[in-house]
Amino acid sequence: MSQSVLEQVPVLSMAEMPKADFARAFGESFQRFGFAMVRDHGMDQALVDQGWTLARSFFDLPEDVKQRYNAKVNGGQRGYTAFGTEIAKGASENDLKEFWHVGRDLPAGDPLAETMPPNMWPDEMPEFEPVFARLYREFDRVGAKLLSAIALYLGLPERWFDGPVENGNSILRLLHYPPVSPQAPGIRAGAHEDINLITLLLGAEEGGLELKDRDGNWLPVVPPPGALAINVGDMLQRLTNHVLPSTSHRVINPPPERRGHSRYSMPFFLHLRPDFIIDALPQCVTEENPRREAPISAHDYLTERLIEIGLIKKG
Repeated sequence: MSQSVLEQVPVLSMAEMPKADFARAFGESFQRFGFAMVRDHGMDQALVDQGWTLARSFFDLPEDVKQRYNAKVNGGQRGYTAFGTEIAKGASENDLKEFWHVGRDLPAGDPLAETMPPNMWPDEMPEFEPVFARLYREFDRVGAKLLSAIALYLGLPERWFDGPVENGNSILRLLHYPPVSPQAPGIRAGAHEDINLITLLLGAEEGGLELKDRDGNWLPVVPPPGALAINVGDMLQRLTNHVLPSTSHRVINPPPERRGHSRYSMPFFLHLRPDFIIDALPQCVTEENPRREAPISAHDYLTERLIEIGLIKKG
């Protein structure tokens, strides 16, 4: 894959393309690049803008205030994770970022509640909860439509994913990469693949996101304003027996003249429900592509990976 090929990754319209055409183009982009870009997704731009404003305001709070909501108490699943805590799998240096996690609220007594702690909300910002609870639902809605397209591409019933993701442990992450010095070495987030099914990313004003192509080249990803960048996660790769491959990506430091600026982004990690067993789909197992991994529950797989990236300690 060359730079010119990456520039040809189609920006697909959810509103303008017939359903079957969108499913085919979306699936082909996933199969070739592990990545796709989608516009006309229907998310409320005013709500998104509110989210950006609130995220900036939260990360501007004093460190001792942010630490009141430290996510260490729940394995990093809800609340605040401080700068320099997370590390990419196999990396030697921690990432240069801080973030806040919003998750799914389950009704009292739900059997899945043991695997999903309740949300934390900053008392200093009463508008935080209603805005991000709505944004979470919006990402959930758009994500379900994208999964329907993937189901059609794989030859499954259109609503096949509805059950596997019902009450899934999806996470909305508010990300802040603080300014770095002009001489700063390294990168802001180490090369990694996402754990979940698919990731929906609302872009950042500051660049830096790069995708690793099949030849090992790092290429910049710059979605058009308002578009979603969507990538395959390891759970979908495992479910499709690597027919839809997850793709390594990273966030590099910007040019020296931009290193005094913060970078913000808002990924939504769409997860399976914790008790779903991830096993290769029969149509994705062939003589040329034999089964690669044993079945595992989504919860056990997530736990393995959270240990690897340092958000929870091995018991």
